[in-house]
Amino acid sequence: MGSLSIGHWLIVLAIVALIFGTKKLRSVGSDLGGAVKAFKDGVGDAAPAANATATPATIDVQAKDVAARSPAR
Repeated sequence: MGSLSIGHWLIVLAIVALIFGTKKLRSVGSDLGGAVKAFKDGVGDAAPAANATATPATIDVQAKDVAARSPAR
């Protein structure tokens, strides 16, 4: 008695389509798809920026490298 069969889901889908109309359901679906795409783009843009941050060890190595290249005064 726990789950619904495919027949039950078809009846529920038909009732939802009658209440809201197919045009409104289509616009909700496209809005949801646009939101998911924007989220994926935002996550994709944030990932490389996180990898580009310098750690204190990296900064120290870079400072020593610059000091070794500079001419003696």
